Amino acid sequence: MTHTLLGQTLSFHADPFIEGSAAATHHSHGAVVIKDGHIGWVGPAEARPKTPGEQITDYGDKLITAGFVDAHVHYPQTAIIASWGKRLIDWLNSYTFPEEARFGDAGYAAQVAERYMDLALAHGTTTMCSYATIHPESVDAFFMAAQTRGMRALAGKTCMDRNAPDTLRDTAQSAYDDSKALLEKWHGQGRLEYVITPRFSPTSTPDQLAALGALWAEHPDCLMQTHLSEQVEEIAWVRDLFPAACDYLDSYEAHGLLGPRAVYGHAIHLEPRERDRLREIGAGLVHCPTSNTFIGSGLFQMAALKAAGQRVGLATDTGGGSSFSMLRTMAAAYEVGQLTGTALHPAQLIWLATCGSAEGLHLSDKIGNLAKGREADLAILDLSSTPAIAQRAARAEDIWQALFPTIMMGDDRAVADVWVGGRRVQN
Repeated sequence: MTHTLLGQTLSFHADPFIEGSAAATHHSHGAVVIKDGHIGWVGPAEARPKTPGEQITDYGDKLITAGFVDAHVHYPQTAIIASWGKRLIDWLNSYTFPEEARFGDAGYAAQVAERYMDLALAHGTTTMCSYATIHPESVDAFFMAAQTRGMRALAGKTCMDRNAPDTLRDTAQSAYDDSKALLEKWHGQGRLEYVITPRFSPTSTPDQLAALGALWAEHPDCLMQTHLSEQVEEIAWVRDLFPAACDYLDSYEAHGLLGPRAVYGHAIHLEPRERDRLREIGAGLVHCPTSNTFIGSGLFQMAALKAAGQRVGLATDTGGGSSFSMLRTMAAAYEVGQLTGTALHPAQLIWLATCGSAEGLHLSDKIGNLAKGREADLAILDLSSTPAIAQRAARAEDIWQALFPTIMMGDDRAVADVWVGGRRVQN
C-alpha cells in the first residue's frame, strides 16, 4: 500500500552547522510518499509520482519533518521528572535511586515504560536511546513497549557495583552476564538495539568497567552509552576514585569504553585533551540542555564543539531534564547558546533533534531525515498551534521565521500527527 502525505516538507542534505540554512530543503507544497514502511519519495507535490489506489492524507500547511530522535533518556525516571532542588549526586540519592529500586517489579516497569512511550510519541519523538535500571525486567519492559508500537528504540541495563544502594548494585560478573543475555535476546530484534550501559565511572569499579569493555569488544556493532563531565563535583569525585587516570575520559578509555560507537551524555566540562581524543575517535556527545540548567550542571559549548568537528546530538535527559518535549529541548539549546555567545539558527536546532541525534546513534542511514529509503518515522507540526504562536507565525517571511515560534513556545499541542514505521499514530 502506498500512502502519500501532502504538506510543507523539511529535509536536510548537509549539516547546517557547516553550510547554514542552505543545508535544508523546504517545499511549501510538498509531498512524502510512503511504501512498505519507508520513504519512497520526497519533493514538490506537483511533481510527485502517482500510484493507482494510493491513500492520500493532506495536512494543508502543516510541516512534515522527520520524527524527533532523543539521544539520551532515563525512562525509569518518568515518574520523578520535575522533582525539586537537587544537584547531580543528591538528585541520584534522593530521587533516582529510590525510584529505580522499584523496577525489579516487572509489572511496575511495564506500567512506566508504556506511559513513557505514550508521552514521547505525543511529543513527536519516534526514537530514543534510554538507560534502564540494573534489573533485566526494566530492559524487557522498555523493549516490549517499543516493539508493540513498532518503534526504533535503543536501551541497555544500567550497571552499578559501588556508590549506590545495595538494592541497586550488581557485580562485575553479573553486569557482564546480564548485559550479554539481554543483548542476545533483544539486539537486532525488529527495530530494537541493545546498548552497553555503565551508568558512569563513580558507580562502577574498574573491574566492572573492564568487564563491560570486554563485552563491547565482543559485540562492536553495539553502542556503548554513559555519562561524562556533567558537574564539577562529579569530575572531582572521578579524580579521587581513579587516581591513575589523566582525566574523566581516561577512566573509560583505560577499560575499553572509548570508541566511535560510544555515546557520552552531557560532556559540559571537557579538558582540551578529552575534546581532542573524542574528536579523533569520532565518539558521540549528547547535549541535554533542560537537564543541564535544571540541576545546575553548566553550559554546553555547542558552537565551539561543532566548529571543532565533534559529533553532537540532542536529548531531553528525562527525568533530570524537565520536559518530555524535544521542542522544549530545542528551545533550551537556543537559550544556552545565547548564554555562551552563539544564537543557534532554527535549521541547526531541528537538525540536532533529528539528523544530529540520528548520526550520534549511528542511525542516519535509517532515521532522522525526510529522504528516500529512510524509515517512515515522521512528526507533523502545526506551526499555528496556539494563539500566541499563530500570531507570530503569521508575520513570517520564510520557513525559519515560521518554525522558530513553535520551537520556542511549542508543546505537544504543536504535534498534529505522528507516523512510526509508515503507520499513523493517532494523537
